[in-house]
Amino acid sequence: MSTTTLPLQNHSPAVVWADSQRASAFAAWLQRIAPAQDLRPDTLRLASADASFRRYLRIDTGAGTSRIVMDAPPTHEDCAPFIHVAQLFGGSGVNVPKILAQDLAQGFLLLSDLGNTTYLTALNADMSQADALYRQALKALVQLQTASQPNVLPDYDRQRLLDEMMLFPQWYLGVHYQYSLTDEQTAALTKVFNALLDNNTAQTSVWVHRDYHSRNLMVVDGAPDDMAINPGIIDFQDAVYGPITYDAVSLLRDAYIEWPEDVQIDWLARYWEMARAAGLVVPDTFDVFYRDFEFMGLQRHLKVLGIFARLYHRDGKSGYLKDLPLVLKYTRQVAARYREFAPLLRLLDDVAQKAGTDDTTQVGYTF
Repeated sequence: MSTTTLPLQNHSPAVVWADSQRASAFAAWLQRIAPAQDLRPDTLRLASADASFRRYLRIDTGAGTSRIVMDAPPTHEDCAPFIHVAQLFGGSGVNVPKILAQDLAQGFLLLSDLGNTTYLTALNADMSQADALYRQALKALVQLQTASQPNVLPDYDRQRLLDEMMLFPQWYLGVHYQYSLTDEQTAALTKVFNALLDNNTAQTSVWVHRDYHSRNLMVVDGAPDDMAINPGIIDFQDAVYGPITYDAVSLLRDAYIEWPEDVQIDWLARYWEMARAAGLVVPDTFDVFYRDFEFMGLQRHLKVLGIFARLYHRDGKSGYLKDLPLVLKYTRQVAARYREFAPLLRLLDDVAQKAGTDDTTQVGYTF
């Protein structure tokens, strides 16, 4: 298969197309919309790619601003959920990209540009911003959750949550470590999963971004007035309707940046207070809410261990391997704090012993 490279600005990452037919289709679409959208095709450059088949290109306008183009091959990706969720989330008042032009059949979208400064980038440059940024993110999360409605997004139900956790024995244990569970271990892990699912599905349901973390939240200060809302929120196309603590876990127990547990708890308590004030149904006492947060976190981190292993072994994306230790640390901490999860901790200890790794657990806080 031939590759095609489109013209672009000097010093910008090349926009390479493995499929010359798709390159031609994109060039024709861009030419059609460029006059009405005031686009400068010669400025096209790569903006970012994610863990799926989607990628994002940046292009300048004649007015000196920029736009984002989503390239989502329809054989692998469907743009319709992105459009649907963008409308729902945008209607809540949070800051998401505006859809300016679309070609669903070919998988091309033109979006407003929220910039290239993610929370992670901003924090790596200046950690003193952390408290302000996270309070903004938690405020936006409550705003989004308050607007939630049932029956407009897929249900994050018991089966879907279980399917996600099954990635842990399949990809993290079975493929990454070549570790086979005994019948006894399988039965014990099933009990752990059921304890998590019982808790997760009993929580209040709201709209759930599913990846509400430092790589998907943008710092947009200095943007035009109609976009000057922090954070800018991206990568929301997989949103569902499910447990209220899920996005708080994504944010505060992020796979890409770690916060001390006392800081996590402070932010979580502030979020809990805001949620109660907004009329969201959460437990009356923080200790019960924190337990819900911990149980939800363990479900998510078991899933993420499986996903990161799959991204490496199936998709050849080795960059996620460096993030496995932090996710495993979160997993072990919660497993060590609750008697229901003792079998999981024993399993992780056995995996570590047989692999010759030096995994340890710092228990931390509980109530």
